Amino acid sequence: MKFSDKVVLVTGASRGIGAEIALAFAREGATVIINYLQNAAAAHSVVARCQQAGGDAWALQADVSSAAAVQAMMDAIVLETGRLDVLVNNALRHYTFDPRQRQTFDTQAWQDYQDQFEAAVGGAYHCSRAALPHFKQRARGSIINIASNLVEHPVVPYHDYNTAKAALIGFSRNLAAELGPYGIRVNCVAPGLVYPTASSHLTQESFRDGLIAATPLRRIARPEDIAGPVLFLASDWSGFMTGQVLFVDGGLVMR
Repeated sequence: MKFSDKVVLVTGASRGIGAEIALAFAREGATVIINYLQNAAAAHSVVARCQQAGGDAWALQADVSSAAAVQAMMDAIVLETGRLDVLVNNALRHYTFDPRQRQTFDTQAWQDYQDQFEAAVGGAYHCSRAALPHFKQRARGSIINIASNLVEHPVVPYHDYNTAKAALIGFSRNLAAELGPYGIRVNCVAPGLVYPTASSHLTQESFRDGLIAATPLRRIARPEDIAGPVLFLASDWSGFMTGQVLFVDGGLVMR
């Protein structure tokens, strides 16, 4: 599954799942672009780890909810490398997974839904739109969108977040249907609770224990568990797969 001649953009890659995905691509020899929003120090730390792992890497700041910022980022990537092979849409608006503090439906504003939709679907839209001409030119490309197993099993009804991730899956399948004839594949990875991350660190131990007991593999995902399925979907090993959702949650969701 070598990526030594591939250029990979991972959004929201300065920490957590995104950082582990970037590092996994680097271990396979890819040139990895670490997109980040604010934390330049964290992003450059991931760059250093990727370079130590054997890949080339650099950091690019861009707000993926801004079409202009994304286009400038894509222009910089193509100017430097001449290509883009893989796009991983991982960036999300900050969200705290804490069942004790979640907002119930009757306390949520429509703006909460819009904010999450703009982050989940809007970010994927802007990045995919900017990458599309380069993918079409080479008649190949892979887009992997990070969804959530909560769309199938809302063990905690985080209404705004879960709804936005469900929309992201719908967006991905429509895109897969349209772009397949161009040799461009679009798939999703849907993790369960991933711990520890900046978003999940407030999830209480008793909840985690209950989730572990309900999970066939009897543990909660770590950030590095998500990287392997992403690399698989980016590789030629999944070359006849598009429009699919891989649930990475230890068997909590089985389809």
